[in-house]
Amino acid sequence: MPTGKLAKWKNLLSKFDIVYITQKAIEGQALAYHLAENPVDGDYERLTTYFTDEEVLFAGEDIAKLYSGWRMFFDGAANFKGGGIGTVLVSESGQHYPASANIRFLCTNNVAEYEACILGIRMAVDMNIKELLVIGDLDLLIHQVQGEWSTENVKILSYLHYVKELCKKFTKIEFKHVPRIQNEFANALASLSSMIQHPNKNYIDPI
Repeated sequence: MPTGKLAKWKNLLSKFDIVYITQKAIEGQALAYHLAENPVDGDYERLTTYFTDEEVLFAGEDIAKLYSGWRMFFDGAANFKGGGIGTVLVSESGQHYPASANIRFLCTNNVAEYEACILGIRMAVDMNIKELLVIGDLDLLIHQVQGEWSTENVKILSYLHYVKELCKKFTKIEFKHVPRIQNEFANALASLSSMIQHPNKNYIDPI
């Protein structure tokens, strides 16, 4: 017999007609489709077709051709020890300016992504760049900055407001979401930075 909170919840929910629906397993469904289209050959022999390489089939946009101005890639990685952020500024001529930093406090992946975005935008401001395309693989951040999605998270709101304030320093700034495969450089910087353990008492002078 349910007791305590369970009994209270049972009484409160008894007047509702509750139906449990399992979450759709997209990956499992894709496997089912593949098996249905490729039935077993003969007496359960190995399938003659295999899953194709997603990187080979990926037909992404060439951002360098679509946007010839300054571009900024960013990414963040969070774990139980802290997190790391990475950003790469790419000039009109293709010159890369990478930067990474270690986050010295526990944070969520979304906060790490905002930290990385802010790092890159501040770099662009310091370099007196006036037109910039900001590129990331977290669609949540991109849609929030563009005003398409809202948030009530107090921590995220402070980051969102700060990003919008930084955007005012540009004559033109755009945000674009790309798959992770097109953001590998910034992702690698963030991952490496999240694994580096910096001594607490050491100070590194900025160049």
